[in-house]
Amino acid sequence: MPVFETLAPPAGCAWEDYMSAALALARNAWDLGEIPVGALIIDGMGAVLGTGINTPIRAQDPTAHAEIQALRAAARKVGNYRLTNGVLVVTLEPCLMCVGAIVHARLAGVVYGAHDPKTGALCSCIRGTELPFQNHRPRILGGVLEEQCSSLLRSFFQQRREEKKRLRT
Repeated sequence: MPVFETLAPPAGCAWEDYMSAALALARNAWDLGEIPVGALIIDGMGAVLGTGINTPIRAQDPTAHAEIQALRAAARKVGNYRLTNGVLVVTLEPCLMCVGAIVHARLAGVVYGAHDPKTGALCSCIRGTELPFQNHRPRILGGVLEEQCSSLLRSFFQQRREEKKRLRT
């Protein structure tokens, strides 16, 4: 099982507040026609180092996941690819590609909202941080504002299905 130990937010802060900010980012992705996933990285004091939204369609880049975008922005801001005091807050459980990037960045932790039963690589489909060759294991906290995060994704895909149905008729 992933390390679901207590992952305390920075003093005076709450994970729900950061997840609300990630949800606002996810809605921006929806507005662009992308799957609504939003992410941000905070430092140990709670300052936002970088944000990201899903843009693989718009960017024509399969690596343009919200987590990767947030990691890139945070690394540029601190001037280092190692983000050892950083915590990723993301609306959807990261995929295996993103877990690999999280490990390489040496993030201290990951806080996510919705579990992803199709591609989630922290606990849903594979425990990516526990693979024997991984040399770093961030702390993990899942299910923060899970219903809001899940609802946003369900609504997006329902709208997509309805649009496809209208086009066929």
